[in-house]
Amino acid sequence: MKIGVLALQGAVTEHIEMLSALDTEAVPIRLPSELDGLDALVIPGGESTTISKLLSVYGLTEPIRNLANQGFPLFGTCAGLVLLAKKVSNLDMEPIGVMDIEVKRNAFGRQVDSFEADLQIPALGNGTFNGIFIRAPIIEKAKRNVEILCQLNGGPVAVRQGKLLGCAFHPELTGDLRLHRYFVNLIAGETVCKK
Repeated sequence: MKIGVLALQGAVTEHIEMLSALDTEAVPIRLPSELDGLDALVIPGGESTTISKLLSVYGLTEPIRNLANQGFPLFGTCAGLVLLAKKVSNLDMEPIGVMDIEVKRNAFGRQVDSFEADLQIPALGNGTFNGIFIRAPIIEKAKRNVEILCQLNGGPVAVRQGKLLGCAFHPELTGDLRLHRYFVNLIAGETVCKK
């Protein structure tokens, strides 16, 4: 399995390391031609406005959108979640816009307001998952076709729509492979996380 990690800005290396630990071939993606031959793509956390601008500059927005609309698996974390959303309440740039959610950027505050929380994510099995929230977005609305995987203080922070997966936190910074394994299983057509 070959999974790309969008390498324009953000936590690229960390995602590559997590995916490599799951015996997948993880490669950085910077150009549209590099999308060829991939089984899936991860859009990492970082600064959503910057990533959005660079997606446009490098001609990646439309190719990624077209792939997603054909069932291609995408996993967006933090800024990546913002870019997957069809509507972003406070983003001046155009998102990729393939997931039926509405997102607000930096909903938990600025960098100094970053925090960690023990999350219950039933799809990952028993035990909590350490959610690392850094200038994190929040999902304000989700259509009925979007499965809410996890909530924090009553608001969704991890969602799935078909083969699209998004979370408001940074699983790549935890060392816990379960969410990345969930995505790999999703790519393979499995719906539950392997223990």
